[in-house]
Amino acid sequence: MSTHRGHTADPRFEVPRSRLRFARLVTHYWRHAGFLEEGTLLRDAGKLAGIPGVMVHGGMDISGPPDVAWQPARVWADAELVLIGDEGRGLSGDATTRAVLAATDPFRPLARANPQEEPGALS
Repeated sequence: MSTHRGHTADPRFEVPRSRLRFARLVTHYWRHAGFLEEGTLLRDAGKLAGIPGVMVHGGMDISGPPDVAWQPARVWADAELVLIGDEGRGLSGDATTRAVLAATDPFRPLARANPQEEPGALS
């Protein structure tokens, strides 16, 4: 679902089993509040001091309004919030994609410093 004109659904959701798996995962985490106590993220944001971060958020994201990103940005001292006013969830538009690329580009030297690691591999 999107409020963005020209939005096209993710092709993964054309497959009924994929839709069902996604729905089960999302509702499981929602039901259990992300397996966190109420207020944990905001209360413990100070633990991120010294760790830079960029949150890119679409202002038209109807499942997560802008305050969802604004609240942690207020309490995470080294965070930058980039709000893309006319775009929705995920990489729903060009401005969001450009903002995500700009946010991650400074980490390229770190990736090049560890060439033995496969991109996307979890340690």
